[in-house]
Amino acid sequence: MFRHYSFCPRCRTELQTRRFPTPEDAERRVCPACGFLYWNNSRPTAGAVVEDTQGRVLLGRRGIEPSKGLWDLPGGFLEPGEHPEAGMKRELLEETGLLVDPVQLLGFYMDQYGDDPHEHTLNIFYWCRVLAASPEAQASDDMAELGWFPPDAFPESRELAFQNVRDALADWKARRNGN
Repeated sequence: MFRHYSFCPRCRTELQTRRFPTPEDAERRVCPACGFLYWNNSRPTAGAVVEDTQGRVLLGRRGIEPSKGLWDLPGGFLEPGEHPEAGMKRELLEETGLLVDPVQLLGFYMDQYGDDPHEHTLNIFYWCRVLAASPEAQASDDMAELGWFPPDAFPESRELAFQNVRDALADWKARRNGN
């Protein structure tokens, strides 16, 4: 159930699975010796629906697993203590070379990362526009390829890497159309 820890990272005692703090709560890994508690929280990410002056959206083809070869919105995992907007801008620069201006917070989307049903993510997306001074987009880091897509020509659902990408694109379309 919990692939991250079998033994306590503090004292090396074998962890136990318990419902904590009350019997009604979720199961957690607990060390019976030192009290270490593994929460297995959702991992925070930040990304963007980047719109250009022609109203197209930037998608990147993933160059790594999970979902290698499928289309994704640019973004990634936050560093410890990093603000989501700063993390989004960092990830956009790393993966695309673009400088962006956030128009607004698009939303929060829960998902699973890859095939592991215990690897949860909290995905924070911003609606952004490319800054005029930004260089041309270039695939880098986790992205193997970049493409600009008009709203009526997005890749099919099965070609998109994650449910959070489908949800964020749907919300962007609705908001863009005034809904």
